[in-house]
Amino acid sequence: MSLYPSLEDMKVDQMQKAQVQHHHAAQAAIAASQPAPGYPAQPGGPGYPTQPGGPGYPTQPPAAAAPQSSLYPSLEEYMGLNLTPEFVAQTMPVVARNPQPVAVRQTSGMVAPVSGNDNLGMRRAEVKQGVREIVTCKDGDGRIGLRVRAVSKGVFVQFVHKNTPAALAGLRFGDQILQINGENVAGWDTDKTMKYLKKCNPERIVFAVRDRPFERSITLQKDSAGYVGFVYKNGEITKIAKDTSAARNGLLIDHIMVEVNGQNVIGLKDSEISEIISVAGRTITLTIIPKFIYNHMMKSIGDSLVKKNMDHSIPDV
Repeated sequence: MSLYPSLEDMKVDQMQKAQVQHHHAAQAAIAASQPAPGYPAQPGGPGYPTQPGGPGYPTQPPAAAAPQSSLYPSLEEYMGLNLTPEFVAQTMPVVARNPQPVAVRQTSGMVAPVSGNDNLGMRRAEVKQGVREIVTCKDGDGRIGLRVRAVSKGVFVQFVHKNTPAALAGLRFGDQILQINGENVAGWDTDKTMKYLKKCNPERIVFAVRDRPFERSITLQKDSAGYVGFVYKNGEITKIAKDTSAARNGLLIDHIMVEVNGQNVIGLKDSEISEIISVAGRTITLTIIPKFIYNHMMKSIGDSLVKKNMDHSIPDV
C-alpha cells in the first residue's frame, strides 16, 4: 500500500527518531555512571578504603548527571500547526528516565506520525498500483452508468452516473480500462468502446482497470487557523500561499481537484468543496489532475450532466 504523507509528517518523524537517539544516549550515559563490577556499594566493605585519599579512593565524587532538556522547545508552533504538549504526549511518547524503547511507526517505508498511517481519507484517496478486476452489470433500463473517453490510444472513465452499477462497482473518474470481458481495448476510440458496452451481456460485464494513472494525491495539514494554503476557482487550483502546507508539499496551480479525501468533487460548487474541506479533520488529501488532461477528458460532456448526476459518493475502503 502506498500512502501520501506530508512534509510535516516527515519532519515530525525526524523528531521522533531524534527522541529515540536521545533515549539511547541517555541509557549509555546512565550505564557509564554506574560503579564498575566488584566495586563495594557501601563504605567499609572489603577492600574499601576508610580514609579519603587512600589507595583506590576516588579523589572527586562522580559528576551529577546533567538535567535533561526538552527535545521540543518550539514544537507547539511548528509550521503553524497547533501541536500542543497534550497532542505531543499522545502522538510522540516522551522519553522517561528509564523508558522502554520507543517505536517509530512506519508503513512501506513511508512515515506519517502527524497524519496517521490509518487515516481514512488518505486510504480513500490512495491511487493503487497494478491492475484490478471489476465485475458489474446493467440496470433495469440496460444502463451501466458509465461514459468513457479515448486519450493517447487508451480508454479512460470520463463520467460515472450516481447510483448506477458502475458507481456501485467502484469505477472512478480517470480509471483506465484495459479490457472489457477479456477484449483488449488499447487503440479503441470512444464510439467503438461505447458500442461494445451496449452489446455486452447485461448480467455480467468484467473490466480490467488501472487505477487513475493521470492523477496523483497530495496530503496537506491544516494550520492552527484551519487553512492549508491554496486558492481555487471552479475546482481549479489558481494560487499557492507562501509558507503553507500546500507550498511545502508541492501542490501546483493549473491542476484540477478531482477528489478530497477520496470523495469525487467534480461538478460541485466551490462552496460545496469548501464545506467538505472545512468539516474534514486536520489532514486533507487532495487528488489532482493536470488541467490540460482534464479538459481533454471532459470534452463533449455537458456541465449540467456533470453537476446533476456525477457520482459524489464516499468510497468504501
